[in-house]
Amino acid sequence: MTYIGYILVGLLAAALALMAYVRLAPVNAAVWHDTGLPMMEPGQYPAEGSFIEQRRLDGGGGDVLARLDAIIRETPRTQRVAGSVETGKITYVTRSRVMGFPDYTIVTLMQSPDGTASTLQVYGRLRFGKADLGVNRARILGWLAALDAGR
Repeated sequence: MTYIGYILVGLLAAALALMAYVRLAPVNAAVWHDTGLPMMEPGQYPAEGSFIEQRRLDGGGGDVLARLDAIIRETPRTQRVAGSVETGKITYVTRSRVMGFPDYTIVTLMQSPDGTASTLQVYGRLRFGKADLGVNRARILGWLAALDAGR
């Protein structure tokens, strides 16, 4: 084998190792579940590699969170990593179809002190890289559109 052949085999092996790591890297639920993000004003907060939508809800919001959880769990290649509807905070991982890149979505429901209103925060972010090409935004807005449609 020539010198260039060895280089090509080495590059192929490195690419395969990287692909395996992306698909098989363990999920540290504690790291992804605790965002440290404060509740903000209602609105959309796009950033490089992430997207947040925050909504004010009338009432406790538990029924809304349960419906959104059902919608999210129907999404292909998506699974719950941590949390529950009962705790008011759920973390999901959704993997891309071809390479299996993981994106994490954290859904948090916080109630007002008097219980008359609540805030729903949906925060999606990538794990690897810097830009998600709008994938998290599109996914979150799709889930919320299904929620608004009463699905």
